[in-house]
Amino acid sequence: MPILSIAPRRLMLAFLLAAGLAGCASQPSSELRQLPQRVELSSVPFFRGNADQSAPMALAALLSQQGVRVTPGLLGLPKQAEKLQAGVETTARQYGMLVYPLDHSLAALLSQVAAGYPVLVRFQEGSAFWSEPRYGLLVGFDRYKQRVLLRAGNSRRLLMDFDAFESAWKKEGSWAVLVQQPRQLPAAVDRQRWLKAANDLAQAGQEQAARQAVEAIGR
Repeated sequence: MPILSIAPRRLMLAFLLAAGLAGCASQPSSELRQLPQRVELSSVPFFRGNADQSAPMALAALLSQQGVRVTPGLLGLPKQAEKLQAGVETTARQYGMLVYPLDHSLAALLSQVAAGYPVLVRFQEGSAFWSEPRYGLLVGFDRYKQRVLLRAGNSRRLLMDFDAFESAWKKEGSWAVLVQQPRQLPAAVDRQRWLKAANDLAQAGQEQAARQAVEAIGR
């Protein structure tokens, strides 16, 4: 009898411990808890397609959001996969936009979305049997459900759990940038990073836009 009574208690204790650990693991960070419960930038355009890792579609959508009349086919991005990231950044600057890199944390990305700015990201899409890099726009999140919302590939509303997105994003180098008008300061802007991005804009031949960016943050 004592053996039978102890075993269920041990099982119950193990169950409660596992549930407690799972609850702790899923708790959002303090930075995430400071963000709004739910955000969706529904006005961000969407261009459907998987060609060239969807980089032309994602960049065209961002430029369109900034008032540029453009389609993916007009951007002329390089076809080589290893040159796509540099091509995206160079092309954005050619349109007078400032490319502002973000920290490698989910909170850094979501804080920009909460401020109204879609984030251009690259993440790994697929499964254990097939995967490839995918460029997309992070346009929303639900902090309660712990999900992000992306425009990527053929999906206008691609939902991913926080953990799944972070893992897929890290597999592609945690690359994430804002593509901003020169006077459009990001949330919690890093002064040195902004000035470096303005200098990159000047080096691309966009001196006037670069001056506007410097003026926006002040000397």
